[in-house]
Amino acid sequence: MSDLEERNSSLLGQARKLQAMLESAVDAIITIDGSATITTVNPAAARLFGYEQHEFLGRNVHFLMPEPYHSEHDGYIRNYRTTGRRKIIGIGREVTGRRRDGTLFPMHLAVSEFEMDGRVHFTGIIHDLSAHKATEMALRQAQKMEAMGQLTGGIAHDFNNLLTVIIGNLEMLEGKLTTPLQRELTTEALEAADLGARLTARLLAFARRSHLEPESVNLNNFVVGLTDMLHRTLGATIYLSNALTPNLWSARVDPSQVESAIVNLAVNARDAMPEGGRLLIETDNAAIDADMSATLDGLPPGDYVRLSVSDTGAGMPLSVRERAFEPFFTTKEQGKGTGLGLSMIYGFAKQSGGLATIESVEAKGTTVTIYLPRHRVEPVRLHGADDLTAMPGGGQVILAVEDDERVRKLTVTRLSQLGYTVLAAASGTEALELLKSKAVDLLFTDVVMPGGMSGYELRQQVRELYPHMPVLLTSGYAEELAGNQVKPDADLRILRKPYRMADLASAIDEALKV
Repeated sequence: MSDLEERNSSLLGQARKLQAMLESAVDAIITIDGSATITTVNPAAARLFGYEQHEFLGRNVHFLMPEPYHSEHDGYIRNYRTTGRRKIIGIGREVTGRRRDGTLFPMHLAVSEFEMDGRVHFTGIIHDLSAHKATEMALRQAQKMEAMGQLTGGIAHDFNNLLTVIIGNLEMLEGKLTTPLQRELTTEALEAADLGARLTARLLAFARRSHLEPESVNLNNFVVGLTDMLHRTLGATIYLSNALTPNLWSARVDPSQVESAIVNLAVNARDAMPEGGRLLIETDNAAIDADMSATLDGLPPGDYVRLSVSDTGAGMPLSVRERAFEPFFTTKEQGKGTGLGLSMIYGFAKQSGGLATIESVEAKGTTVTIYLPRHRVEPVRLHGADDLTAMPGGGQVILAVEDDERVRKLTVTRLSQLGYTVLAAASGTEALELLKSKAVDLLFTDVVMPGGMSGYELRQQVRELYPHMPVLLTSGYAEELAGNQVKPDADLRILRKPYRMADLASAIDEALKV
């Protein structure tokens, strides 16, 4: 073989290697000449932009760009060739591409310049940033919701302390009133305080600081059980239907939260369909793998029970959909919504180890989906006993531990009225000192307290020092009890703030019986 033939063979081999590299490249690669006309394109570019490879060739590259870059692109090249000033060439930057179907997507574009046969050419290497941007957005959203949850939970905790004082003093005042008008005013004030308590309960659900009482349940039972009530609530113009998976897995959740979520979603759907429409409630089993997890805000892979509520209503624009789970965000008229329904559902799902998502298209409808972890033990429904009438105490000694002075004063008064002898402490440390010198029948302590010792930690120490002493906890949200640091404990008892006198009497009586 002659030297010329060897060189030609070598060049042909190199060309084939380059072609193979171009064909197998993951990123899109496009070359253009000095007039911005496309000369070569690889398969990755065809897949990314949605065209066949031959449809690129001979066209100005600006057809792959949205405005204003589409109109200004040729000017960029002329400016560079005239002045030598670089904006992308040799530098790279994030820009926006336009697919064949008109959709836009973020991409990183790196452009290099080369000369061949005395003519200038440019090579663009394009990396699709869609997945990266989606991950960034999900992270920002998660961080924002976490920050809002911390703020909301703290506010709700303080409000619960205030409501405890208001409700307690109103109840004690109620028994001393002499006229019907006085009793009516007090009753209205108590009802308003109860509404405030329900409001803070929703805030705490969003903040994932509610003390949930989970049971192993089948979600189909809730959907079927609520159907008649939903028919009455939705009205004649809304067609309600169910699509329930027969062999639905069990989920371990708080039943009251599930019922509240279904009703809230149904009411939201009704409001989105003022002229009527269709509402569909679905349940199914969902096995989430690693790929699906990435699209569901990092929901851990595993088995989940999925509950979806879909409507054919007005739908949401992107700006509304992105904020729909935020507390107090609402598009309803003033006085017609608190903006806490969806935020409560979001917090309930997250605290239960799952996720809530929204899919919505304007003028087509909305679907809210709740993912709840599968529970592999068959449901055992717990039937509560009838409400107990609060009975006065028999002089037992109760140590009440509460850092809020107003709540502590109220607690002492209430327990004294119930017939108990009451000792009071403002911290866990003070309580332990009192226990050294006083005989106590029950420790009644707040959970969240300053000073380095929570009510839960105080309970642990008391159980070690005085193993037979019963302990009753109380809190506005009991964040330690909602977190992972608390081990399951059948003997754990908690009274949630704000509470009525009858609730306090019943909880104390039950704790003393143990």
